[in-house]
Amino acid sequence: MPLFQPAEETGAGARAMIDDRLFKRFSKPTAILGQHVMVGPSGVIGTRSGVITSEGDSFEIRMFGRGAHGSMPQASIDPVVMAAATVLRLQTIVSREIAPTDSAVVTVGSLQVGTKENVIPDEAVIKLNVRTFDEGVRKHVLAAIERIVNAEAEASRSPKKPEVTSLDRYPLVKNDSEATRRAVDAFRSYFTADRVKDAQPTTASEDFGTFGAEWQVPSVFWFVGGTDPETYAKAENSGTIADLPTNHNPRFAPTIHPTLEAGVEALIVASQAWLSPLAK
Repeated sequence: MPLFQPAEETGAGARAMIDDRLFKRFSKPTAILGQHVMVGPSGVIGTRSGVITSEGDSFEIRMFGRGAHGSMPQASIDPVVMAAATVLRLQTIVSREIAPTDSAVVTVGSLQVGTKENVIPDEAVIKLNVRTFDEGVRKHVLAAIERIVNAEAEASRSPKKPEVTSLDRYPLVKNDSEATRRAVDAFRSYFTADRVKDAQPTTASEDFGTFGAEWQVPSVFWFVGGTDPETYAKAENSGTIADLPTNHNPRFAPTIHPTLEAGVEALIVASQAWLSPLAK
């Protein structure tokens, strides 16, 4: 049974389907399979057993100051400076509080404050995103964010504590070991050897894992490369893969062929590992 999930980018799609009685409308499956186009040679399939995508947490932080004319800063509590100091301090969480052997990402994707160059505004809004692979690391990072935000507000004499609002939450996606073996065996029996790769865990996040975890069935998730193979090979040889446009970059434009064919084939081939009369 194919599922076409909405709202994956907001982390709400899988949950919305479950809340809309997905588990009651359809019988419990033997396995759940999913895929996503990513940077990589077009048509190449990559997966692994165990964790494949990270947990993700997004927040909006509203920091409060006191507005004034730009010519009279002494009458203000400047949220621009407050927010700027907070953004810089947040970047020390990973570099100074997380062990090099662990992994975490803290990204400030939005800082909105003020509208006029000679007016000190009343408040600032920061939107940030966190990616982790370990629950202990996640708890430490989230606690550090709260500590830093409150401390910077207090240091700036903010009239009230910042407001922190959760925007979305993505769980870890973990591939079942036996189900992954069956899917990979099927891939390798169909695709040429150079088109089936072992993937590394990625700090991208997905709500796909919610289906398997809550339905309590094994799940397998894999990536389909969408980058022009010649472009990717040149970047790999020159050590500039990080310069290639990634998902959410406006220049990210997957090569239609063979990306599209590979995605369709991968889903069919993996499904046959369970649906075929010869499936073990």
